[in-house]
Amino acid sequence: MKVTEQIQEKVGVIAKKNISQTIGLFEVMLKGYDSITKSLNSNTELIQMLKSIKSSEQMEKINYERSITNALGAILYSRTDIAAIHVITHEGRMYSYEKKLGAVIRDSFNSEGHKTVTESTGEIRWLGLYPHSFISDDRDSSVFVFGRQLFELNTLKPIGIVLVETDADVVEEAMTNASIGTGSRVLIRDQDKVMFEIGDDASQLNVNSEELQLDWSSGDDHEPVQLIDSKQYMIAAGLIKAADWEIVTITPNQDLQLELLDTQRFLWTVIIILIIIAILLSTMIAKSFSLPFKQLIHQMKQVELGNFKGQVQVKSYSEINILVGSFNRMVTHIEELIERSKNASISEKNAQLRALQAQVNPHFLYNTMDMIYWMLDEKGNDRLGNIILSLSRMFQYNSDWNNNSTSSLREELEQLKHYLIVIETRLANRVQTEVVIDPQWLDIKLPKLIIQPLVENAIKYGLEPLNRRGKLHIYTTRDNQILTIHIEDDGKGIGHERVSEIKHLLSMNVNTSIEFEKSMRMGIGLKNVHDRIRLMYGDEYGIDIQSRPNEGTVVMIYIPIIKSGENHDDEYFGGR
Repeated sequence: MKVTEQIQEKVGVIAKKNISQTIGLFEVMLKGYDSITKSLNSNTELIQMLKSIKSSEQMEKINYERSITNALGAILYSRTDIAAIHVITHEGRMYSYEKKLGAVIRDSFNSEGHKTVTESTGEIRWLGLYPHSFISDDRDSSVFVFGRQLFELNTLKPIGIVLVETDADVVEEAMTNASIGTGSRVLIRDQDKVMFEIGDDASQLNVNSEELQLDWSSGDDHEPVQLIDSKQYMIAAGLIKAADWEIVTITPNQDLQLELLDTQRFLWTVIIILIIIAILLSTMIAKSFSLPFKQLIHQMKQVELGNFKGQVQVKSYSEINILVGSFNRMVTHIEELIERSKNASISEKNAQLRALQAQVNPHFLYNTMDMIYWMLDEKGNDRLGNIILSLSRMFQYNSDWNNNSTSSLREELEQLKHYLIVIETRLANRVQTEVVIDPQWLDIKLPKLIIQPLVENAIKYGLEPLNRRGKLHIYTTRDNQILTIHIEDDGKGIGHERVSEIKHLLSMNVNTSIEFEKSMRMGIGLKNVHDRIRLMYGDEYGIDIQSRPNEGTVVMIYIPIIKSGENHDDEYFGGR
């Protein structure tokens, strides 16, 4: 009950403030409407035209009518809430300006509102709210209507009346400000009737009419806003002095939740909230025990996925701290073992790389000696000296593996130039070689001796069996940070099944002895080069092959762009 009284007192204060604010809105609004009618009464030019129009000639009468409606239109468009302005002379002629129709002139008009304003002595008359315009049939929305008599200023004789229709939404919006509940009823009444009303129907509220008898007589106890005691309702009322209206707000106490049942519901709500808080507190306490274990389980899953960098950091009971410490030491030890295994694997790969590289020299030596044999068999000539010199440079390059297993593209092309001297001499210019390399790639790092074995395969298996002159084209392309070296010939080509078999063998692991034996059957070139590139740079690099029978073969070497120097001045030969 105490809480109910306090809430009722606070709501009463809010209700008084709402009524006071609404009264202020209506005072400003009604004074604005009053000034509209006064401005027409003080417009001497308009009054003179209304007085003189009856006795004017036809053309002059038309000009007067246009000027009168223009003056009314200027006032209408000066405010957004005015729907129509009508000036009615005592002769029954009506001049109107309406928002929808514009300027309208009617011959006769008569209504109860018209009579009310005509019988006045010059004061403004508030005619009230109408469901639609009682003058124009084109306006079906509710309007608020007021009017005043118009007088000739010199003789003070009445010459007609002005009626103004405004949108009722403006009045209803102002009344809504006085509502304090969804079931509130707000009404404005004068001494005779209810002018405006929003909210629930009066019959549903069942308000005793005696409760709404308000005394606004002046005196020491006079208040502009009053609260009326009622068991079922909260009633707040105020006086709008500009029109001598009363504004009354009637709100059921049930809407304000002032019943004891609402208070009981509030208490039950508090109890439920306290239970929820107690559950949350108990959950937090339980989590203080389980959180270290959850963190430990999470880190175990990370270790399971291969992440050995994380450490569990908790401060809990001594048993949990011992368990966490043991786990951290175990993870550290596992990481050390993995690092050792990684280093051993790298050493093994380096040894394997050198073994693969060592396989190149005997194979090429055999081919070269075979070539010299055939040249000697042909009795040779002075070209043999150049061939032997090129062979010397080639053997020197091939045997130097002590310092580094990598070289630059410049050195590889220099080695290839010596090889092509031997091949072109041997094949009697049956092979035309074109090497077009952008100078900026000459310092790219790559495994040693990877181009010459592929060129050798292209000549031996693709171009040499031809009964015509063949062409070998070596060039580079770039895709982001990957450089592709193309070795392309227009020779014999390879069948689709054989190409698929070669690609399958290239994808095999060189560590398997059976697979390695199979790879040897396809020649030392492709598999050897492919495995060395993958061992040095990773599985995303290596070589690929494309070929069509009787059209030629293209072998592509994919390597990352890693430069060994910044000297780009040299240019390699553009063709041979």
